[in-house]
Amino acid sequence: MSNKSTAQSVKSSKLGVLPRWDLSDLYGGIDSKQINSDLGQIAIKVEYMVDTYKGKLEKSGDGKFLATSIKEYEVVSELLAKIASFAFLQYSTAVNNPQAVAFFQNIQEKLTDLTTPLLFFTLEINRISDDLLTTMLQDKELARYKPWLRDIRAFRPYQLSDAEEVILHEKSLTSTIAWNRLFDETLAALRFPFRGEELGCSAVMEKMASPNEEIRRDAATSISTVLQDNTRLLSMITNTLAKDKAVIEARRGFKKPMSSRNLANFIEDDVVEVLLTTVRKNYPNLSHRYYKLKCKMLGKKVLQYWDRNAPFTEIDESIPWNKAVSTVLAAYGQFHPRMEELGRQFFDNNWVDAPLEPSKRTGAFAHPTIPSKHPYLLVNYAGRTRDVMTLAHELGHGVHMVLANTQGPLMSDTPLTLAETASVFGEQLTFRYLLANEQDKEKRKIMIANKVEDMLNTVIRQVAFCDFELKVHSERANGELSSERIGEIWMETARESLGEGIHLDESYSCYWSYIPHFIHSPFYVYSYAFGDCLVNSLYQVYLSGKVANFEECYFQMLSAGGTLRHKELLAPFGLDASDPEFWQKGLDVISEFIDELERMV
Repeated sequence: MSNKSTAQSVKSSKLGVLPRWDLSDLYGGIDSKQINSDLGQIAIKVEYMVDTYKGKLEKSGDGKFLATSIKEYEVVSELLAKIASFAFLQYSTAVNNPQAVAFFQNIQEKLTDLTTPLLFFTLEINRISDDLLTTMLQDKELARYKPWLRDIRAFRPYQLSDAEEVILHEKSLTSTIAWNRLFDETLAALRFPFRGEELGCSAVMEKMASPNEEIRRDAATSISTVLQDNTRLLSMITNTLAKDKAVIEARRGFKKPMSSRNLANFIEDDVVEVLLTTVRKNYPNLSHRYYKLKCKMLGKKVLQYWDRNAPFTEIDESIPWNKAVSTVLAAYGQFHPRMEELGRQFFDNNWVDAPLEPSKRTGAFAHPTIPSKHPYLLVNYAGRTRDVMTLAHELGHGVHMVLANTQGPLMSDTPLTLAETASVFGEQLTFRYLLANEQDKEKRKIMIANKVEDMLNTVIRQVAFCDFELKVHSERANGELSSERIGEIWMETARESLGEGIHLDESYSCYWSYIPHFIHSPFYVYSYAFGDCLVNSLYQVYLSGKVANFEECYFQMLSAGGTLRHKELLAPFGLDASDPEFWQKGLDVISEFIDELERMV
């Protein structure tokens, strides 16, 4: 691995030049002297904060004093995030490289050591009484941070003693973080035998979308065999993290496994339950109905699980990278020129890493880094239409992050539920753009079918994932789960959500084990369903023209970052997530697409 962070594009015979990201806006390389300099600055600033503010935030009762301390905390937070982001991004494209792994681990350890003395800060803020804080907030400088204080204090009922919080912080390196790292490195190291080749996880998963049924079946067999051979370790990781989560959250006072995630998303438990319940009720009308229709479209009585995402054409897609980029940007520009302008800078400045390589993390993500810099996007681009949609999705995240950066280091982050809004909206814009420019009826049919599948994967499948997690965490409370039992839960929730159109045999029972969200972010998955249904409802408002200044309201929503909650953000559009009808309207969009497909078939 090179120590350099500058971009080195990869040329593909079919896809053109695929960009590698340029991380030099953060640091010149893992041996950059600026990293040690910034670590030193963090140490100095933390020591200053401890000497100046520890034990004094509540006693002072002075809003200006607290505002000054938060500004100092903000500076430290940005430096921390800059170094952590750089280490993570380097690691994400070289998860099998010992040098990258060691650098990533060492940075995490150093940052944990440096920040442990700073834990007092938010703990002391939460000890300030509501009445005193109300008085202090009369200071204009402090009032700017009111949303951040609101979010910090949401965790007051679940805060432990200072000593306990310090122990949890220090132990995270050898508990949650360590198990996450073991999972990532295990998945990255797996090699899947396929027709004389040894493929990485992302590459073999791509074969599951091949136009050739035998290729799909062989890929599924390889995936199942390799995952089953590793299920003991992957089950142990799952069991350990579930128990670790349960122990800590019981100590904090959380009553349900998902409550901490909901609190982190700043969304009420009952709103999430309304979403999940509404989606489950729609299983028969959506996924069950669609997969029976797909059987008919493919001339089959039933689909094997490896046929679930089978394409409808024998043409092996190879969409060049440049065409994918121009398509997404054109779709963004049709909505508003500013959207295209914000998106274009990601490609002009090498903020995207696109090649599909064994050394990279699987999947795709957008990483915000720090407000004074810019986000980065990682995709594994293989030239499929779905990869174009993934690019549109991650670019939506990137645009959102750029707009939210105006809120600064402490208030730019968006709760996960609303963080999916811009990404799914970007997908919707791109799909509608492609559909509007396609006149061939057969191609339009395939496009609509593919869109339905993407929406089912985003809504139905993610809610099923959430149900899987709920059952695993619930049963884990009674003792460790065998890999067989985890597989049984996986099969139960999959069959319930997919219906009789998809045949699931026992070889599918280990497919839960490669999904990173279960490990890295328990119960994150419902955020996708939240975002998709929200965007469907939002897009209907856009098409209706009922909100004359929709584009302006949309940019304001994204620019709010974490300063506003979902009710405040959706109010300008006349939407309310606590209303079951809100979710049903979003699901009806999927149903209408299936209706149209049935007419075409």
